[in-house]
Amino acid sequence: MTSATSIFHSGFHSAVNVQGGDHHSTVTRVRAGLQALDAGIPKGYPEYVLHQMVTVMKGGEEVKISKRAGAYVTVRDLIDEVGRDAVRYFFMMRRVDSQLVFDIDVAKSQTDDNPVYYVQYAHARLSSVLREWGGDTATLADADLAPLVSPYEAVLAQKLAEFPEVLARAAAEFSPHLVTYYLHDDVAARLHTYYNAERFLVEDESLKRARLSLVAATRQVLANGLAVLGVSAPVRM
Repeated sequence: MTSATSIFHSGFHSAVNVQGGDHHSTVTRVRAGLQALDAGIPKGYPEYVLHQMVTVMKGGEEVKISKRAGAYVTVRDLIDEVGRDAVRYFFMMRRVDSQLVFDIDVAKSQTDDNPVYYVQYAHARLSSVLREWGGDTATLADADLAPLVSPYEAVLAQKLAEFPEVLARAAAEFSPHLVTYYLHDDVAARLHTYYNAERFLVEDESLKRARLSLVAATRQVLANGLAVLGVSAPVRM
């Protein structure tokens, strides 16, 4: 109680307490106690995010965890196994009120089944295209986008425009999984489909510049989204 009161009166009028799903009663007790102090703290302070349990799988079998026996898997263990990027992405790609199955084998794989690899590979692919082109991406800002008539281009451009809204909603709802869904399903998936259907470095200069402009914009959104999650955006994979 004292800690929460000090935090509030130190100027932090928005605070989030992250705990396990078995702490529902804690929320009620802490908030009721703060109100009983009559310290000018608004009802509903602090905010709570309650996470469900995580099941760790390896080799197709569940890794047994027992607090009583002192057998457990730490976040450091997972980072050592699969790397920081995969751990961050996997823990944020599910709603906090749903259980997470952390499959170590999937997290280590370099296939489309690995969601963080799938998104990072999209960024690396676009970096490769721009590297092969060799020009200055800043010059693409004034590119004429009229030649972009493919349905792949229209839907991808529309999804890129939704990025600020997705970020705002994720922040307001304490729901980083919205960003992971967006990057994977709305941007990377559509980019990979577009990449396999069309050529970017075509002879038609106006069409090439238009497509490269979309490529650069897509890469920027992927990089920004991954940065928000604390995940790297490699240029080569």
